[in-house]
Amino acid sequence: MTGSGFANPSDEEIAALLRSARTIAVVGASSKTHRPSYRIFAYLQDAGYRVLPVNPNETEVQGVAAYASLDEIEEPVDLVDVFRRAEETADVATSAVGAGAKALWLQLGIANGEAARIAGDAGLQVVMDRCIAVEHSRLGVGKR
Repeated sequence: MTGSGFANPSDEEIAALLRSARTIAVVGASSKTHRPSYRIFAYLQDAGYRVLPVNPNETEVQGVAAYASLDEIEEPVDLVDVFRRAEETADVATSAVGAGAKALWLQLGIANGEAARIAGDAGLQVVMDRCIAVEHSRLGVGKR
């Protein structure tokens, strides 16, 4: 369990989520090569996902034009992967719901019960305190 009474989906459910996702918005994506979000962004691209960087302080990440917010994205987003402080994730969850995402993923070390409630109440699948690249590799999801 992560957070107050929250349990992540089963391995099977996470694998199905990662297999079905096509477009992933990475909130907090960075062009700084030493940041974990930079490496995860590259990993997801290499795995065959369409990856969209969301960061108001970036113009582009790894050759992809950045969006200042989820609200600016004008195409369907399957999964929102979040690299923000836990206290900022409830707002991200609200934006993910507004963007029509199917899932909210809070990276390793990030958990917020309110964010999970907001997303879960809107029908989004929620994963918290897990690294999407580690789970993708561990579960053998493979390339898209």
